[in-house]
Amino acid sequence: MQVNEMENTLRKLVILLIVIFISAQSFAGDEKDGEKEAVKISYVDMGRSIVTNLTDGPKYIRCDIQLMTKYASNVDIIKLHMPALRHTILMLIAGADGKKLLTPDGKEALRKQALEAVRKKLEELTDQPRVKDLYFTAYYVK
Repeated sequence: MQVNEMENTLRKLVILLIVIFISAQSFAGDEKDGEKEAVKISYVDMGRSIVTNLTDGPKYIRCDIQLMTKYASNVDIIKLHMPALRHTILMLIAGADGKKLLTPDGKEALRKQALEAVRKKLEELTDQPRVKDLYFTAYYVK
């Protein structure tokens, strides 16, 4: 009986060591060069103004947009996919109701929709949303 108890104890010890090893490997995979990436808020300018036609009321919108990311390592990835992000926003805004976009509530609703659209597109392209927030730095509806 003592041999069986020792074998059971040894098996349990081996299983415990395997679990600890797997957990350590998983944790190490979350780190970058032994450290987690430090938060460094960065902003990415979307470039030229986005201009598109509207329906009902004002005829067009012109806006400048900055994207905020939590990690500096996302900046180059966001810039790489900028054409797709600009297209996504243009398609969102094109043909929108100009009267709604004149109001503060309409502007904020558009900002939230644009943020969600950008995050969704980046998640499609990179498996991560990468953008924390979106800001209009110029907004003109005429």
